[in-house]
Amino acid sequence: MSDRVQKLVTYQDLELMIRDAEDPARMKQEASLGFEVGGLEALKKRLSDLEIEISKKDIRHYRRVGRKYERAVVLVIDKICHGCFQSLPTSRTRQVSDEGPLPTCENCGRILLWL
Repeated sequence: MSDRVQKLVTYQDLELMIRDAEDPARMKQEASLGFEVGGLEALKKRLSDLEIEISKKDIRHYRRVGRKYERAVVLVIDKICHGCFQSLPTSRTRQVSDEGPLPTCENCGRILLWL
């Protein structure tokens, strides 16, 4: 897995955790189930620190896709994009260079993650 894509996956996970932690209704529901969620400031700090490590170009692409879809980074399983569930062409490569474009789905534009 590419370090660039891994950082974006972590970034996405942190954003989703922060969003959930800031939702009062969600927190009330979690508390009623016996879960206390804390560490919101630590999550925000880690998100901020991670954003510095990711290239501005990758962050711009992530945010552009994220405005359209809840998840900007999705898995590829058996050559299927798990964002739009379209089959990817066999010519798609798993290799992501440090300078090249991020691997994206030709149909939905989401960033692809192969495991």
